[in-house]
Amino acid sequence: MARITVIGANGAIGRRIVNEALERGHRVTAVVRDPSGYTPSAEGLTVAAGDVLDPVAVARVAEGQDVLVSAVGGGGGNGEAHAALIEPAARSLVEALRTLGPDAPRLIAVGGAGSLETAPGVRVWDAPGLPEWLLETMHAHGDAQDYYNTVSDVRWTVLSPAAVIEPGDRSGAYRTGTEQLVTDAEGASHITIEDYAVALVDEIEDPRFTGRRFTVAR
Repeated sequence: MARITVIGANGAIGRRIVNEALERGHRVTAVVRDPSGYTPSAEGLTVAAGDVLDPVAVARVAEGQDVLVSAVGGGGGNGEAHAALIEPAARSLVEALRTLGPDAPRLIAVGGAGSLETAPGVRVWDAPGLPEWLLETMHAHGDAQDYYNTVSDVRWTVLSPAAVIEPGDRSGAYRTGTEQLVTDAEGASHITIEDYAVALVDEIEDPRFTGRRFTVAR
């Protein structure tokens, strides 16, 4: 049983990570801006207030935990807001964990697919016709990834989704990659949010990608 704090627990991805972890018997602290608006209750669940951009607040909810999950900046259509959140959040998370020293929990951050390669030197965000808000979000995740790649004194992992991630069934099946987009025989790249949560909690239970990014798809 792990002690897991999930920041951004009220988002589509965050909620499923919380549910997956609770189903496996872990103890979860769901961190949201307004705890009164977080209605689910379950055995092993604690709800707390926190702001991912406030390193002091992050350190407070991370202290004494085994794993800190950041599920912020994953959804919606406001690329400008994501640009102001995602990379600054990465810096805030690392700063907070540094203050906790050697007892700091591992960090697992929800990443983006935009900077994954589809061919040597070609990335997902190079595809023609992508809307501006999506490109802004992709590049914000890319900037955060570039920052994480410079960090060697905090244990971190970034989990990038497939090109398409959406609600669906929980099959428990997925394939992994690192810097290249994972596709099927037809070239499609897809994962349900439920299976993405499975992969993330699997990484909590059996760490294989500490200090690097990995990606998943069916």
